Amino acid sequence: MSKQDEIASINKKHWEKMVKQGCDLTRPWLNLDRDLVHKYAKGQLVSIPEPLVDMYPASVLANVEGKDVLCLASGGGQQSAVFSLLGARVTVLDLVEGQLQGDRRAAENYGYKVTTVRADMRDISCINDESFDLVYQASSMAYVPDVHEVYSGVARVLRVGGIYRVNFTNPAIEFVDCEDWDGEGYRICRPYTEKMRRRNDGAIEFRHYLRDIFNGLLAVGFSIRQVEDNNPLDTRADPKAKPGSWRHYLSYIVGFTIVAVKERNTF
Repeated sequence: MSKQDEIASINKKHWEKMVKQGCDLTRPWLNLDRDLVHKYAKGQLVSIPEPLVDMYPASVLANVEGKDVLCLASGGGQQSAVFSLLGARVTVLDLVEGQLQGDRRAAENYGYKVTTVRADMRDISCINDESFDLVYQASSMAYVPDVHEVYSGVARVLRVGGIYRVNFTNPAIEFVDCEDWDGEGYRICRPYTEKMRRRNDGAIEFRHYLRDIFNGLLAVGFSIRQVEDNNPLDTRADPKAKPGSWRHYLSYIVGFTIVAVKERNTF
């Protein structure tokens, strides 16, 4: 078994456990308001309600009706539900069957069709070339050692002119957790050169440097359309919340989202 296969196996077991425990990221969104979803996609909402706050920027939701959308490593019945309610044809690819069950559950709940594929985001050879208009990837890049493996697959399955949305944690604070609160702030206690860590909960995470994040996209034929800081958009962040809590942590530890456009084929 290769090192990467070992990583996938370990992280798969972690997310299977998260499904069994009912982690927020594994519970399908079954109470979405269709009208609210459409208003958000059109940029008509001043205040973004939960759980739509996780679907940013709203521009990637606009005009997806009739389009082919791949939710990459984004199982759980969350993002797929939003795109499907907007009229997109949605495929979900995830490593964990329990996550895909959430997508099928959401589809049954709302009455739409969804295609589910169990595979590793680093090897999506089961997907045909130029099959999608949009690839939406939630917070999953931290679980792969090399962004280039994912980027090359995304570039292949996207049509020219297609959109790729992906987000990252700021690499400087990649390994900072809620429990790193020391009474005054969240401690950075691992050197920037440290690229991998094994978390206390068993998962393996990786730090991705800015040069790889951005230059990697350019190398496979993307241009950068938009970069968004996540924190100003997150209504859950509360600096007055209990230190060490998730809401407090979100006030300090931020990430960013990239929206890129495939300009040409490089495969």
